[in-house]
Amino acid sequence: MSSSVTNRPTSLYGGQAGRRITVRDIAAAKERGEKWPMVTAYDAMTARVFDEAGIPVLLVGDSAAMVVYGYDSTLPVSVDDLMPLTAAVVRGSSRAMVVADLPFGSYQSSPQQALETAARFMKEAGAHAVKLEGGRRVLPQVEALVSAGIPVMAHLGLTPQSVNAFGGYRVQGRGQSGDELMADAKDLEYAGAFSVVLECVPADLAERVTASLSIPTIGIGAGPATDAQVLVWQDLMGLTPHPAKFVKKYFDLAGEMDRAVRDFADEVTTGAFPTPEHSYH
Repeated sequence: MSSSVTNRPTSLYGGQAGRRITVRDIAAAKERGEKWPMVTAYDAMTARVFDEAGIPVLLVGDSAAMVVYGYDSTLPVSVDDLMPLTAAVVRGSSRAMVVADLPFGSYQSSPQQALETAARFMKEAGAHAVKLEGGRRVLPQVEALVSAGIPVMAHLGLTPQSVNAFGGYRVQGRGQSGDELMADAKDLEYAGAFSVVLECVPADLAERVTASLSIPTIGIGAGPATDAQVLVWQDLMGLTPHPAKFVKKYFDLAGEMDRAVRDFADEVTTGAFPTPEHSYH
């Protein structure tokens, strides 16, 4: 039996591959009907934790603008801001596919600009794929990247880089705009995208898009029928003060961090720390 067969993971989530997850593995999961998780990561230590937990795809999202750099939207973050974060996530993981978000202004003007930006993420940061937002207006960019051998994750629905054009963070795809989103999804698949994120769209529309595509859909606020689900890790861990409706908090990390740092501070101020156990002799 060839090594390509023996190394094929039995499942995306939690499987043992001995190598990085690839777009072929993701396509195979769609064929099997396997659902899988994706989370964001922005540094090596959390990437290692998520990778060892079996998360198959880590997204270095432009959400770093808010959760890492403290901006109030994704728009200000730059390629130079995301490049070291992407490199850190690659270094901190060994199995997960690492997808780098192309930030606002780094790909919209032309396919050439998109190719130059994506090539930097692949060559300098070691990303395995890139993500960009938009439908038919970015088809030339998607085609150029795929032709150059760069895997592309598409993103439809509420595309945060277009929040000003949408007039705020609103559900997308209701009524006639749902037909447009469906057409965009099919065009992106035809252009060569290996997957598509559906953000803040009605669950029934996401179900129809998922059924109509041969590539996997990744939902965030798009109901349960998508092939995969993604969340910002700070949201699911309870660090975000006012998360969106679609976020489920799986842990109160903010509360646990508050307790731990207060315990540390109390022991320092009372002289209880450090003890001889934590001192050199």
